[in-house]
Amino acid sequence: MAFFYDEASRTFNEYLLVPGYSSARCIPGDVDLCAPLVRFAGSEEPSLKLKIPLVSAIMQSVSDDRMAVALAREGGLSFIYASQPIASQVAMVARVKDYKAGFVLSDTNIGPDFSLQQVLELKERSGHSTMPVTHDGSSHGKLLGIVTSRDYRPSRTPIDAKVREIMTPRESLIVGTQSLTLSEANDIIWEHKLNALPVVDDDDRLLYMVFRKDYDEHKLNPLENLDGHKRYLVGAGINTHDYQERAGALLEAGADILCIDSSEGFSEWQEKVLSWLKSEYGDAVKVGAGNVVDRDGFRFLAEAGADFVKVGIGGGSICITREQKGIGRGQATSVIEVADERRRYFEETGIYVPICSDGGIVYDHHLTLALAMGADFMMLGRYFARFDESPTNRVNINGSYMKEYWGEGSSRARNWQRYDNAGSQKLSFEEGVDSYVPYAGSLKDNLALSLAKIRSTMCNCGALTIPEFQDKARLTLVSSTSIVEGGVHDVLLKDSASSSSTNFR
Repeated sequence: MAFFYDEASRTFNEYLLVPGYSSARCIPGDVDLCAPLVRFAGSEEPSLKLKIPLVSAIMQSVSDDRMAVALAREGGLSFIYASQPIASQVAMVARVKDYKAGFVLSDTNIGPDFSLQQVLELKERSGHSTMPVTHDGSSHGKLLGIVTSRDYRPSRTPIDAKVREIMTPRESLIVGTQSLTLSEANDIIWEHKLNALPVVDDDDRLLYMVFRKDYDEHKLNPLENLDGHKRYLVGAGINTHDYQERAGALLEAGADILCIDSSEGFSEWQEKVLSWLKSEYGDAVKVGAGNVVDRDGFRFLAEAGADFVKVGIGGGSICITREQKGIGRGQATSVIEVADERRRYFEETGIYVPICSDGGIVYDHHLTLALAMGADFMMLGRYFARFDESPTNRVNINGSYMKEYWGEGSSRARNWQRYDNAGSQKLSFEEGVDSYVPYAGSLKDNLALSLAKIRSTMCNCGALTIPEFQDKARLTLVSSTSIVEGGVHDVLLKDSASSSSTNFR
């Protein structure tokens, strides 16, 4: 006979936080939103952490290299989508790792016999105006000079002029040696008022470039999520089909963490992926798994070696799994139960396995509720799809600007690897839709507002860190009437726009 749960499956919207005692030390500016990204022993620090508890979803319409850079700059992390050829996914990861490295491997190089026409064309393609000149035009050739926009005037310099005629030659350059630290390189840049510093080896071959703008950007973005080499952290999705080839290529490109992109995680397929990755790479690979909705699913993946576990099935705004298959669970109920099992697992083993709430977020305050219920961080699709940095088109629909947004289970994504485990290489039916979401502008501005709300709510509960918040949080179920009471009611609004909440669905 089938098992029946006694309690209803509940969503975030059915709960409210009850305020707690807030001391004078509870100031939003002092709230620390750091969260563990991977499993760790209770007495140790996790090897990977988030500065803010948000990651972007493994979706074509959300997470490419541009989104990864923008989110890592604010303290989060993106998982580059897996439903693309391995080479293109690897290239996206590589671009993120090269974008802001402190010591940057130059990807815009020219030879001395290039013409100004070729320089201008390369500048147009790459967006870079500073170009090292090497003897063979490669990123590690012998350094001959450098060309910047100050070395020529397109309106006056002959278009066929050779680079050797317009470049600033090597003997006029200030360069750094390979033993230089990043701090020392930045000191040289400031002392000599440089925009860029080439770093060369003992044979005068170009190794890296250090840019002044990277130092300036770091000062403007103190929460940047960086690795030990001052490069942005980036994750990447893998599937249960070509994971052996894909994972190796992604790790070689510099991916800091992988995540199995699958519709359901409580399966032998994911166990096989985790087992192979851990046996092949050991602790050198960090990989998340999921999705699950109950304690059994969490326990299964934790024991299989998952470094974090994703929670949620059917709660995404573009997901139709529940109506198509009648399977899933309310997101709040899922997070609460999995968090409780995570606590039990920690008490038994001394190993803390972070959980990621994936789906069900409609309003800003749902982010805070997910944290209070035990999530270490949240994976968001629709939220990030609205921004300039997402990879989709901005379109005008009936006079309003929108962004395209589609699910990985839609026909447009063609991501059969995420759903089909039998090898038919096609989607039998859709579990996602193709849609539009309201365009919201830049990630930085919108994210700052969402994080401000989280910090303010945590202070209302007397907490300055996420673990303290989870320890002190008190949650109450709400009735349909109290939900109505919590919004604007019994008044005639002067400006309806001023009363609108941030709705992510």
